[in-house]
Amino acid sequence: MVKTLERAIAELTALPDSDQEEIGQKLLSHVEKLRELRSELDNGIQSLNSGKGKELDVEELLVEARKRHGRT
Repeated sequence: MVKTLERAIAELTALPDSDQEEIGQKLLSHVEKLRELRSELDNGIQSLNSGKGKELDVEELLVEARKRHGRT
């Protein structure tokens, strides 16, 4: 384990159990999101490497993203 994480865990042990539980749940959630993102990136890279990529229209991508997130 890296020193920073070891230090953080050592600090956490001094907190009340409820705080430790909350922080632990947030950390696990963050780790799961990172795993999912890495998996999606790996899939995308494999797709590009196998020639399945296509040209991206950045303007259209931005329009769709703004629609999806309620921005104009």
